[in-house]
Amino acid sequence: MRLASMMIAGERRYGRLSNGVFEPAPVGTDPWDLLDESATGSTQFEDAVPVDSATKLEVPVPVGAVRDFITFEQHTAGSLRAVSGTSEVPQVWHEQPAFYFTNPHGLTGTGYDIPIPPGSERFDFELEVAAVIGKDGYNLSVEEAWEHIAGFTIFNDWSARDLQSNEMKVGLGPAKGKDTATTVGPAVVTLDELTDKRQGDSFDLAMEVRVNDKVIGTDSLANMAWSFAELLAYASRGTWVRRGDVIGSGTCGGGCLAEFWGWYGEGAIPPVQGGDTVTMTVEKLGTISNTVKAGATAHPVPSARRREWSQPQQP
Repeated sequence: MRLASMMIAGERRYGRLSNGVFEPAPVGTDPWDLLDESATGSTQFEDAVPVDSATKLEVPVPVGAVRDFITFEQHTAGSLRAVSGTSEVPQVWHEQPAFYFTNPHGLTGTGYDIPIPPGSERFDFELEVAAVIGKDGYNLSVEEAWEHIAGFTIFNDWSARDLQSNEMKVGLGPAKGKDTATTVGPAVVTLDELTDKRQGDSFDLAMEVRVNDKVIGTDSLANMAWSFAELLAYASRGTWVRRGDVIGSGTCGGGCLAEFWGWYGEGAIPPVQGGDTVTMTVEKLGTISNTVKAGATAHPVPSARRREWSQPQQP
């Protein structure tokens, strides 16, 4: 099953995507029912709508929380080099998977224009794959976690590197550096569609990102340092993950400009600018493409007010 979503006659519709067409399910169909094979078999899909590279698709499913991990060591090393000058990956990275929460309200589908975040001059992309959670779970084991994954989709974690680097100096973030947009799509592809590409607990799916038809980077999803089940088990530790939550793989090797800036200097490849088109293709999952446009004005916010303070007395 390849579950997708499209606006038709002003209404968001869910359906299946295959062979260059979108087949909408009846109005009011629960998209999660479509991922259930027994329910899909009885669904009467409507007339197919042609889909090409310029077609706008919505985010495939309603999304709750979005956790984005960092699981490709090549990307980790290159990105660290861009920030600190060293590509040595800290031991703590190997000990447990790390993630941050990003903005579910910033999710967008393929075909839509992406505005540059206000105030940013170093706009970047990140080629990832995400797992979509199909049912709720709490404190899952790795073995249990696979049963909670509905499928995979492509995930572009757009990043304002200048905003990100400044805010993370405080010891928090990323926040505004990742807040404007994340592209998800074109469909949620169920695991049964990927059987021939499975290697144990990983999937050998070829990944590629282009800017204006120029190939920037390629990798395989099999190079993740943790499986998606391991990421989900960690994410659910002591808390709930809900149907519709998204778990990002983190950027693959060569999947963003910041990595190349780390290895070869910031002049190696320019940041994406208004008019640039970023296209990402993952084997079996499809292609997403967005054109970048000028963003909104950054309205000024004053500097912090200075307040007198002193060290607290020991109790």
